[in-house]
Amino acid sequence: MEPFVVSARKYRPKTFDEVVGQGHIAATLENAIQQNQIAQAMLFCGPRGVGKTTCARILAREINKKSMPDAAEDEDFAFNIHELDAASNNSVEDIRALIDQVRFAPQIGKYKVYIIDEVHMLSTAAFNAFLKTLEEPPAHAIFILATTEKHKILPTILSRCQIFDFRLITVEDIRKHLEKIAADQGVTADAESLHMIATKAEGALRDALSIYDRVVSFCGKNLTSDKVAETLNVLDYQTYFSLTQSILDADIPALMLKVNTILQNGFDAQYMLTGLASHLRDLMVSRDERTLPLLTVPDDIKERYRTQAQSIDYASTVDALTILSDVQSEYRTSKNQRLLTEICLMRLASLGMDPSKKKVLTT
Repeated sequence: MEPFVVSARKYRPKTFDEVVGQGHIAATLENAIQQNQIAQAMLFCGPRGVGKTTCARILAREINKKSMPDAAEDEDFAFNIHELDAASNNSVEDIRALIDQVRFAPQIGKYKVYIIDEVHMLSTAAFNAFLKTLEEPPAHAIFILATTEKHKILPTILSRCQIFDFRLITVEDIRKHLEKIAADQGVTADAESLHMIATKAEGALRDALSIYDRVVSFCGKNLTSDKVAETLNVLDYQTYFSLTQSILDADIPALMLKVNTILQNGFDAQYMLTGLASHLRDLMVSRDERTLPLLTVPDDIKERYRTQAQSIDYASTVDALTILSDVQSEYRTSKNQRLLTEICLMRLASLGMDPSKKKVLTT
């Protein structure tokens, strides 16, 4: 039985063409290699799990591959690439040991590439010890620094680096990538399931792949939206469509029963209110063709949004969002959070968001 390799490692990009959601970075680095304009000190900064270390490793390989055209296609140039985790090697002595290594030229190839991850964890003394080498490194040395917290790095370090800002990966890019991986593994998954995983990852592809592995472990080779929602402990689209329809119908008894079911299933009421606010925002976005591209959901779900959006009016929906915002601010200090939630939903139902429905309460 072969050992299991997590998807984040198994599908780690090996070329710039495979990098997801960072096209601007990949194109810049590829052009720099082709034009022989590689900076000797670079800083990759951005959120976790978006490809900083991956791009650093690809760049390190591509630089050496260009200097050794006769090298094998799968050559990884391990002797030319040195990685240092600054989170656990953050002292002056660690940096001085690195500086001593830098003086020696590579045995093969043209460049030695030093990748320093979580560089913001270096102490101030370590940063100061690193300054001179970073400003005037030997011709064979290239430094790639990676960090999630650029603001913690000394300005004197920043001024010596070429800075690359990585961005969060869009839900759609993550969903498409998961779709390819699922196809490669023989896993069937509908668009809504993958969209849930992509949304849960909040822009971090590594997190998305970890979540995907967990979901596949639970669901097997067939991912369905209800099973994925159960695994991730999230409320699916159907729940919010149903809640909103009860609000539009001003059907308070049905609304109370649905909320009771949600709470009995272990969901936090504040989480539900936050999701409902996002759902109402998406309904407003769906009313106008100009803002429809702002709705990042599968096509079949998008059509449901457009249908339900025809039953709301802007003014009442803005009032509803204001009520939800106020209640969320009061939630943590409330002594009876369930009652606060139920009163909030009653107020929403009494707004008359659907002009064709008659109000059952007055605010």
